Amino acid sequence: MIITMKKTATQKDLDSIISMIESKGLHVNMISGTSYNVFGVVGDTTILDMKTIEANNKVESVMRVSEPYKKVNRLFHPEDTIVDVNGIKIGGKEKIVVIGGPCSVEGQEQISRIAKEVKEAGADMLRGGAYKPRTSPYAFQGLGFAGIMNLKQAKKETGMPIVSEIMSVDKIDEFVEHVDILQVGARNMQNFDLLKALGKTNKPILLKRGLSNTIEEWLMSAEYIMAGGNPNVILCERGIRTFEKYTRNTLDLSVIPIIKKKTHLPIIIDPSHATGDWELVEAMSLAAIAAGADGLIIEVHDHPECAWSDGAQSLKPKRFKELIEKGRVIANVVGRSM
Repeated sequence: MIITMKKTATQKDLDSIISMIESKGLHVNMISGTSYNVFGVVGDTTILDMKTIEANNKVESVMRVSEPYKKVNRLFHPEDTIVDVNGIKIGGKEKIVVIGGPCSVEGQEQISRIAKEVKEAGADMLRGGAYKPRTSPYAFQGLGFAGIMNLKQAKKETGMPIVSEIMSVDKIDEFVEHVDILQVGARNMQNFDLLKALGKTNKPILLKRGLSNTIEEWLMSAEYIMAGGNPNVILCERGIRTFEKYTRNTLDLSVIPIIKKKTHLPIIIDPSHATGDWELVEAMSLAAIAAGADGLIIEVHDHPECAWSDGAQSLKPKRFKELIEKGRVIANVVGRSM
């Protein structure tokens, strides 16, 4: 529910409304402007009578929010959320952020080498999987904690923040201590125990959309994290499963303006997992920038033919650099930098 107060409302009037709402066990988010005050009411607002609230002569209007997500909703938070990752800002009109690196950490020499190459190409952050959710139990599952330490050393050598996927609640302390952005993969988007636990941290969370999930389901997962107290959520579109076979998934770029309209959270695009084909990554990246994405997360490997996982969708460093150079041109057209 959104309650807009009249300009003539005094602090005493505001406190009276807040006290009445909170007495019913509801939470109030106050949005103050130079000439208005708006309350966003979170909880089961069916217990509030709109007519009674409207009868208050200091209330301008009352509107129920139909969407089930509240903290994620732009109506409650009109300004864009900007997530700060070690001084790198994601969201709003900030610089479009590029995250690059291999699908899997394969050892210290490999991740340090690629980290230096993606930084030289223009990347802002380093990605790499230490724990790998794989469809087959026989596929490479990642190096685990050793991979996290490899990433941390690469960060020390390059200065780039690191992004890696967390798969279970028992790894939270490890990730909070060593990783800068905790990625929740598509398969864990509705792992509600994990989402609740991440809500109790203050680390930036990169929340990927599930393979077959709707936008509303995705936003409700973000709501779980924010309801726990963590406002640092970054959404990531990585393609959804359809009947199409020419691509690994179907990249839903229409989600970018929808997310910008419905929420205040930043959104980045993963063209690598979406397409599954390195030849399609550049085109989808440029399209994502044009559509208003706040960042890209791209798989990069200097020897993709030898990669332990997802080599077919990985760019070589030279092509990655060319993509960023072209991306800067598109970013300039839409009023952003990259």
